[in-house]
Amino acid sequence: MSSFRKALKSRQKNHHERSQPGFRKHLGLLEKKKDYKLRAVDYHKKQNTLSALRKKALDKNPDEFYYKMINTQLQDGIHVAKKEGEEDEITEEQKKVMRTQDIKYVEMKRVAEARKIERMKGELHILEADAKQKNHHTFFVDSKKEVQSFDLANHLNTVPELVDRVFNRPTLKTLETKSIQGAVEPRTMMKLAKLRNHQYKILSQRIDREKKMFVIGQKIQTRKDLQDKNKKVKVKKETHSAAAIYKFDVKRKR
Repeated sequence: MSSFRKALKSRQKNHHERSQPGFRKHLGLLEKKKDYKLRAVDYHKKQNTLSALRKKALDKNPDEFYYKMINTQLQDGIHVAKKEGEEDEITEEQKKVMRTQDIKYVEMKRVAEARKIERMKGELHILEADAKQKNHHTFFVDSKKEVQSFDLANHLNTVPELVDRVFNRPTLKTLETKSIQGAVEPRTMMKLAKLRNHQYKILSQRIDREKKMFVIGQKIQTRKDLQDKNKKVKVKKETHSAAAIYKFDVKRKR
């Protein structure tokens, strides 16, 4: 029992490594075993790496060649693959969508955007934000005298204040028999014009988005078609707004 008591770790004295003696303080801290061990491990790791590189250099075949030797370049000390010329024609946004989504998802989103565009066009009636029309309305008369005395308000059967409108232009009979519905105050009209202008801006953004989704869908479909083993010739190069065009040889199906 006494021998077991002597073997207990808890009863043993902890032996610590001595620190730097006073007369050697000017030399700095005294290196302990744990410090030496870390330094030794790091030293041997570096020596092993140098030995492995030296062996690889001795075993290298001088006639060895692979295409990454010419298809890579050094940037900030790191080997980076060179970009092909055709990949520069694809925007980062298109690359991101093409990597993560397939053609069915892109087509679904494009159709949804097209439906929203049609609904917004029906609500806005394709009017200008400032309520002025783009097209011209031509009136025909019989003589030059009628041209000089032509009164547009009288011809349209409305008041002169509503002649410039291309929508909600009631006739004189409607104004006499019915009350005016909607906003008539200048402040309210200005607010509605601002809201209409904002709606046209959203419509323009949706049209651009639908076009981009259509181009992305075409590019995905082109890359899918290129996986076919049939012989093909490039007719037109790929651009930001259109996919590349290839001409495939006709292959008879069995």
